[in-house]
Amino acid sequence: MSGVDHGARIRPAGRDDAALLLELIGELAEYERLAGMVRGDPDLLAKALFDDEAAEAIVAEEGEEAVGYAIFFSTFSSFECRSGIWVEDLFVRPEHRGRGIGRALLGHISGLALKRECARLEWSALDWNSPALQFYDSLGASLMEQWRILRLEGDGLRRLGAGRQSSV
Repeated sequence: MSGVDHGARIRPAGRDDAALLLELIGELAEYERLAGMVRGDPDLLAKALFDDEAAEAIVAEEGEEAVGYAIFFSTFSSFECRSGIWVEDLFVRPEHRGRGIGRALLGHISGLALKRECARLEWSALDWNSPALQFYDSLGASLMEQWRILRLEGDGLRRLGAGRQSSV
């Protein structure tokens, strides 16, 4: 567990937090104007995080109240020949913003990256989210303007992968 930062305690999420995490994911999706995109449920999330270990999650609490969370997973840099960490979600409930909780969540993950000897910590932000972009800039993060995120899902993923599923 990380220490206290502006009254927030950062702790690893446990299986019992799956419903809470999904609630927070829903709040993030609503803030990002993507509420209709959330299709998971607590069981799927618990399986991904705690059975498959596809990602890790941490929760920020003030007292007994969850005020934010982050979900992150390992990446790999072929240029660095070392792993990194991708922050998939970073969210602090609006009424708790501006008090160092987001910094504490990212600080916790940064500490893990250093401990694991990772080459980098990366994440994305929506181009219209000026408060987040300003916050990340204040941390010293570099905006990678030359890169674009690409995604293959649904029918496109099925078409490309049809008949090519690995036995590994």
